[in-house]
Amino acid sequence: MANLVIVESPAKAGTIKGYLGSGYKVVASKGHVRDLPKSSLSIDIENNFEAKYINIRGKGDLIKMLKKEAKSAKYVYLATDPDREGEAISWHLANALELDMSKTRRVTFNEITKNAIKTAIKNPRDIDMALVNSQQARRILDRIVGYKLSPFLWKTVKSGLSAGRVQSVATRVIVEREEEIRNFVPSEYWTIDAELSGKVGKFTVSFYGDQKGKIDLSSKEDADKIQSAVDGKEFTVCGIRRSPKIKHPLPPFITSTLQQDASRKLGFQSQRTMRIAQELYEGVDLGASNGGVQGLITYMRTDSLRISSEIAASAHEYIVGKYGEKYYPKTQNVYKSKQNAQDAHEAIRPASLKFAPESIRKLLSSDQYKLYKLIWERFIASQMSSAELDTVSVDVKADKYIFRAHSSTVRFEGYLAIYRDIDDDTDGEKENSQPNSALAKLAEGDSFKAVNIVPNQHFTEPPQRYTEASLIKFLEEKGIGRPSTYSPIITTIISREYVVRDGKALKPTSLGEITNKLMLRYFPKIVDYTFTADMEDKLDGIEHSDSTITKVLGDFYGDFAKELENANKSVPEDKVKLPVEETDIICEKCGAKMIIKNSRYGKFAACPNYPNCKNTKPLDAQKATAGKTAEPKKVEKTGEKCEICGADMVIRQGRFGTFMACENYPKCSNTKPILKPIGVKCPECGADIVTKHSKNHMVFYSCQRYPECKFSSWDLPLEEKCPECGSLLYRKKGAKYVFCKKDGCNYRRNED
Repeated sequence: MANLVIVESPAKAGTIKGYLGSGYKVVASKGHVRDLPKSSLSIDIENNFEAKYINIRGKGDLIKMLKKEAKSAKYVYLATDPDREGEAISWHLANALELDMSKTRRVTFNEITKNAIKTAIKNPRDIDMALVNSQQARRILDRIVGYKLSPFLWKTVKSGLSAGRVQSVATRVIVEREEEIRNFVPSEYWTIDAELSGKVGKFTVSFYGDQKGKIDLSSKEDADKIQSAVDGKEFTVCGIRRSPKIKHPLPPFITSTLQQDASRKLGFQSQRTMRIAQELYEGVDLGASNGGVQGLITYMRTDSLRISSEIAASAHEYIVGKYGEKYYPKTQNVYKSKQNAQDAHEAIRPASLKFAPESIRKLLSSDQYKLYKLIWERFIASQMSSAELDTVSVDVKADKYIFRAHSSTVRFEGYLAIYRDIDDDTDGEKENSQPNSALAKLAEGDSFKAVNIVPNQHFTEPPQRYTEASLIKFLEEKGIGRPSTYSPIITTIISREYVVRDGKALKPTSLGEITNKLMLRYFPKIVDYTFTADMEDKLDGIEHSDSTITKVLGDFYGDFAKELENANKSVPEDKVKLPVEETDIICEKCGAKMIIKNSRYGKFAACPNYPNCKNTKPLDAQKATAGKTAEPKKVEKTGEKCEICGADMVIRQGRFGTFMACENYPKCSNTKPILKPIGVKCPECGADIVTKHSKNHMVFYSCQRYPECKFSSWDLPLEEKCPECGSLLYRKKGAKYVFCKKDGCNYRRNED
């Protein structure tokens, strides 16, 4: 009897199987197998918030297969991800598969390497119900908020809206920044730069003030006064401050800092970053010479800065060997995690230092290489010596006014040999900082002439819109959300159209602003930063056995139910009107500018004079400029003639896809489906099998000669023949297995 190991993803299953050998069978649950049903709240609030889970639709065959494998296994090892959600998935698997807990064990590993996997199997444990309950509480809390708040939004704004607990807070953050920008009033200010020349060469100084302190220049008159006073005067060095500066390396990545750095340096969105990190964690095939499939990084959902003693020793050896003894600090760099960090895993780091990024570059995709290199360099830098800099700040006096300049030079590069943060290119004071060797040669009393004196007008600028990187940083600083939630939060508020991307920036939509206004008015606690952060701490308290699901949810629901009752009593009779979004497309029927409307099939352009004018267009059907009618889109002829009027049949786009229509539409309304051969011959007559659509727009497969040949199937016919009876094989829709349909033949093959 083999041991059964259940992981979450098929990719991970393949990697782990290679490490464990023939005594183990490794299968994937493909994520969750049970969840709350979408059709109802499914939380018994009166009965201690008991959740009613069901098996996820479409996973019935997978669950049957897993049950069968578990029954015949010696031991079952639940090896889902090493976090709260992974613990909950293991618990759901144990229940859905009706596992015998006397032969069921939980195993976790922070990295998918041979040593880590074998160590985990040797040290199994029971399912940690404190972790499970913490995750359950989060899921139940979010379900209650979403399912109770959404009907309120349907009544007040529009149907189909949904509200999330943490997503509503993130939307508020973005809306409030937009209001800051909108309400910002710029202020004028001036600066004066003087280019000086003397025996040490040229350098630039900037106006600071006088001996009493800094002077702000708020108008042209202020700047002209200073310029007139120093014009033609001698500039004399009146003060020099030289000092060493130590720049310490940044700690290794955690989830939030990885997402921020990947956004700033690589231009990756958080969802893309986490997808690539998942690939690197689960394993990449490095070829037989490198041991086959290897997990390249540790688990990427973490807020801990801790690293193992083994990898620290490897880093010491690598740094000394590549850079020299001086590049390794006298004592190992150790970083302290923030106070509310779960500290369940190590920081994000290379799983092993055997595979330097350049050595395996050709074996990785472009995105995998970029992210792996970023993680590698940040980790190695975190273990290196600090950089040492020499800084100099110079005061130069003309008349009674003082000008300043700063410079910084690297005495010892330390960790800067491998990794530079965004700010590392502007060391020292940021105001008029310059890498100018001339400043280092100056002495007090040196005199210079001004080659050029330039006053410059400036205006204060509004705060910038949040990017993914800056939003994640804000949420982390405020304690809102946890490492695994940052990317889903951003994805959700964009998919719900509360926020849109404007380049890299996140901008609220009118829907987002109106919804946020309603939430602040009726549910101020839900969108309160402190309340949301405190709730995260309470959920953590369940994990640490300091609280219970009933206590946390009970304390929350009492006040929430009152807010909900008061809000529903105050619902206005008329829905809030959303502002219309105009296009540059001109309605050719009445001349009005068309506006953007939404339907369940997406956005489209509609005439604002509805119902008097019912003209609509796909948004990409025409390109128009303001005040002009768009040129009609070129039609593509199919080569077929209309059977009714003899005109050409052309290709048209509809809400359910592409079809053929008569060119004389609307005079002739003849239409035909476009039949696409799938490359398989009909088993009954030998003609091509084509795709078709049923009345409810579901895809099925049929013989091209229908109705002469009546062959059809909801399952995908394959070119492959059954090895047992020679009949055509099919792939089951919605599942990953191949089977034979012939009566009496039971051939079936899983494709995982």
